Amino acid sequence: MPIAVSADILQKIAPRVSGAKARRQRQILADFAATPKILAIAAVDTPLRLAHFLAQVAHESDGFCTTEEYAGGSAYEGRRDLGNMQPGDGRRYKGRGLIQGPGRANYMEFSQWCSKRGLAAPNFPADLAFFPCALMSAVWFWQTRKLNLLADKDDLIAITRKVNGGRSGFQSRGTYLARAKKALGIGGELAA
Repeated sequence: MPIAVSADILQKIAPRVSGAKARRQRQILADFAATPKILAIAAVDTPLRLAHFLAQVAHESDGFCTTEEYAGGSAYEGRRDLGNMQPGDGRRYKGRGLIQGPGRANYMEFSQWCSKRGLAAPNFPADLAFFPCALMSAVWFWQTRKLNLLADKDDLIAITRKVNGGRSGFQSRGTYLARAKKALGIGGELAA
């Protein structure tokens, strides 16, 4: 059974921002809260799994303020490891969604995952920046990388490595995890 994720719970995790960024954050929080059944697809169905999922997506989305990388994507141009073989793929397939995994290969894998589940195929690349695809792509990533197994162990380091390839943003992710645990009523220490 899915755990209800209200905009109020998400706001307790999100940082305080102002201006246009705050308006975008409010929209993302409302859109996220309006799509509760999507989390069930990846069995993000325990408070600890949800806390880890929310910590990662909060960091990746700049505190729920964007569903698209701020950078233009030129750093991904020609990256064969990401499947970017065509001129312009770096910009076209930059990171979008709540877990901003870049690259043509990730986009195509996500599309195939949707098709296998009878879900509407996203219109790339734009749909990944909007709900429900922004959340669905994060759920796809979470499920296919088997991150619930690590969340059940409360292993922030291992999850961060799977999401980011290293420990980039680890302190931020830890802060978001602490906020998520508090918002969800989870006590205890973080695993190293």
